[in-house]
Amino acid sequence: MGEKNDALVLGGGGREHAIVHALSKSNVIGKIHCAPGNPGIAELARIHDADPCDAEVILALCEKNGIRFVLIGPEAPLVVGLSDTLRGAGIKVFGPGAEGARLEGSKAFAKGFMKRHGIPTAPFDVCHSEDGCAAALAKRKPPFVIKADGLAAGKGVFLPDDAGEAMKICRGLLSGETLGESGRTLIIEDYLPGYELTVLAVTDGKSFRLLPPSRDHKRVYDGDKGPNTGGMGSYSPVRLPVCIPQRTADEVMRPTLSGLASEGIEYRGVIYMGLMLIETGDETKISVVEYNVRFGDPETQSVLPLLREDFGRLALSAAEGALRGRSEAEYGGHAFCVVMASGGYPGKFRKGMVISGLGDESAPAGTFVYHAGTAKNDEGEIVTSGGRVLSVVGTGDDFAAARKNAYARVAGITFGDMHYRRDIGWSEE
Repeated sequence: MGEKNDALVLGGGGREHAIVHALSKSNVIGKIHCAPGNPGIAELARIHDADPCDAEVILALCEKNGIRFVLIGPEAPLVVGLSDTLRGAGIKVFGPGAEGARLEGSKAFAKGFMKRHGIPTAPFDVCHSEDGCAAALAKRKPPFVIKADGLAAGKGVFLPDDAGEAMKICRGLLSGETLGESGRTLIIEDYLPGYELTVLAVTDGKSFRLLPPSRDHKRVYDGDKGPNTGGMGSYSPVRLPVCIPQRTADEVMRPTLSGLASEGIEYRGVIYMGLMLIETGDETKISVVEYNVRFGDPETQSVLPLLREDFGRLALSAAEGALRGRSEAEYGGHAFCVVMASGGYPGKFRKGMVISGLGDESAPAGTFVYHAGTAKNDEGEIVTSGGRVLSVVGTGDDFAAARKNAYARVAGITFGDMHYRRDIGWSEE
């Protein structure tokens, strides 16, 4: 890897901005391209107006610009098999092919995969009808856990406390009214109380590197109230018993890679493990809540700033099938991410609000503003264009310092209808 590789990052959110930022500091990455990108990413990469799911367009973009390394951010291009097309053309890709992407694209497949390979997860039923849902619910006590099988942009999990409400949710999903085709197959599983966290692992299908554990907040309002969102904030690392990283490697990651290999599925990229730690007397059990096949958002924004190794080298090694060495990444310090959202999100919200304070020169050192739902208006001003607008990250030597720095940076940014949670990280206090 003596010669630098020009890279293309696919996606245009806060996650991709954090990825581009990390790649911009790499010793093995040359020019960085991004499609479709956003105004923040444009400060670090060349932006291309291209659909990440259009394999023909992305392949032509790579050929025209001499790009031989592609890192795929969102799940949709992975599920439709973009990686397979690019690899077939000799391009190195960080992201699994369509078969591996089924771990996220179909929760029914993922749960079946875990059951086949002895990976700990909550007992479950796969349901295709109202009668099946009613029978699955009758076996369980509230709160009920209902999951749409297909991709749902982080909005496919429901936790009703009442059986009548649970059946109403199931009917809306099965009919296609709530989430279209994604909800026509449902997973109903046992509710497992415990401590939820995320562990990201970079892998070439054989070796892997666990990144620092993180935790995000899905609910839109303080106190973990209101509807689920794509994520309102995150922090990393989380406080864990010292044995948990090794147990995660032994009980989850190694069986996952072994299972993929046994089913003939090549996997190069990142595996997102949503885990639940359950205290049962003197024992802590680990259960897999879900897999994702890409970096989480907003977990990525609080994980990548902590790495003390070259992220570009790590990702490229995985894409080349040449990842070697230890199973845990080198990292240090703490990072804290606050998502600044449009008022009304995850429901209806206005767009086009001018954002002020992005270039605050008095902002604390070690803070970053990653763009997510932003655009430029006709006057060249940065304006809101999505539900989650910005990911504001603070770093520090400890949790309190990182949190203080993040909220200090948030305080300097304003836009119309602005909303953010003021209690990110409350469970660690």
